[in-house]
Parts: sequence; C-alpha cells; structure tokens
Amino acid sequence: MISQSQRFVFWALVAFSVVILSVPTIIVVGASFTAGNIIAFPPEGLSVKWYEKIALARDLRQAFWRSLLVSFVCLIVSVPVGTLAGIALTRYRLRFTNALQVYLLLPFTIPLIGSGIGMMLVFGSWGLLGSVWPVGVACAVINLPFIIWSVSSSAAALDSDLELAAANCGAGRIETFLHVTLPGVMPGVITGGLLMFVLAMTEFLVSLLLTDARTVTLPVQIYNSIRSIITPDLAAVSSIFVVLALFAVWLLDRLVGLEIFLKSK
Repeated sequence: MISQSQRFVFWALVAFSVVILSVPTIIVVGASFTAGNIIAFPPEGLSVKWYEKIALARDLRQAFWRSLLVSFVCLIVSVPVGTLAGIALTRYRLRFTNALQVYLLLPFTIPLIGSGIGMMLVFGSWGLLGSVWPVGVACAVINLPFIIWSVSSSAAALDSDLELAAANCGAGRIETFLHVTLPGVMPGVITGGLLMFVLAMTEFLVSLLLTDARTVTLPVQIYNSIRSIITPDLAAVSSIFVVLALFAVWLLDRLVGLEIFLKSK
C-alpha cells in the first residue's frame, strides 16, 4: 500500500519533470509570437508576422522541402529493411544473433560525428556528396535500430500459432507473411516509421556533413542563420518542429494507440 507521503513525492517528481521538459518549448513558442524585432520572453506584444516572414522566405521553404525529401527517402529505405530484419531476429533462429544484437547498438555507442564522417567518405568516393537523397539513406542506416526494435517488439507479441494455422489452411510463406505476419507487426512498423520520419526530419550533423550550400536541409539552414544573430523567425521555425512532433504523436495514437506503443517499449 502506497502511503500519502510516497504518493506526494511521486507526483511532485512527475510535476517537476513535466515542468523541466515543457519550459524550453513554452519559451520558444511564446517568443515566436513576439511583436518586437528581437527574440524575447515574455513576448513584446503578440503578432504572427514572424510566421508570415518564414512563409515568404524562399530559402527556408526550399530547405523545408529538402528535409521532407530526406524523411521520405529514409522511410523508403528503413521500413522494408527494418521490418524484415525485426521479424527475422524474432521469428527465426539465426546464426550470430547475439553478435547482430550487439551490432545494432553501435549507432548509440559510436559518436554520431564518427558515423557522419564515415558516410561522408563513402558517398564522397561515389561522387554523391551535395545531393539530398544520400542524407536520407544515411539517416536510415544510422537510426535503423529504432525500427528494428519496434518491429521486433510487435513480432514477439504475435502468436506464432496464427502463422501455423495459416500454413495448415494451405497458405504459402508469402501469403502467410502478407496476410498474417505483416498485419500482426503493423503497429511496430507504423511506430518505427513515424519515429524514423521525425528523426530524419530533424537530423543536423549528418545533413551538415553530406550537403553543400545549394542543398542544405532545414536544421542546417537554421544553424547557418543563428551563427550571425538569433531572431524570432527562428523561434517560429522551431515552433513548427514542435507542431510536427505533436502531429506525429497524434497520428501514432490514432493509428496504433499510445498504450500499445508504450507497452512495446
């Protein structure tokens, strides 16, 4: 039985964590609506002129569309590979499974700058630096463990008797995969896909190393802008990222359900 004091301490820690996580976002969003010409919180009056400015800024629009392209390329590469790899690691007895699991941890143990430089050398030797699509491929390679783990969680929760029943009813391996296995792991695929999309959309370091001045993505464009002066239009861009993240969470809740997502973790 939890005592009153323990319950108070627990909810106090929860409230403290929520405040610490929310304050930076609240400040950025609030500063984006300032009527002044410098970034400030509380804002100097309320205005949406900075959102109008970024909507009319050609360089920001182009960088935004490049970031979207990077995210879609990342999805095209990571979803099929991550789905098949996640199912294989869970459903089949593979050689060197433990070694593969350790290998999937490398993106989290190797500094991102090391992975980025490696990608830069590879794509540079192929003469592909300066294009946008290699950034999406690099994001897929670096963040691939996320979707593999997500699909593996769904595959582990899928009753294997369903696949056996389909086989007993005369379904082949491909039919069983398409009509039983894939729908069963779809929550993990959707969860991992949304996560990969958001990570690719906000990836900075890899984009910085693989793009040039003509093909910068939105995070790199923001970085280039804040090197001179931080203005409220950058807060407006950051607010758009916040909205995209909230939309991803809402979409995840509608398609999968946050309870299923949290249980898969």
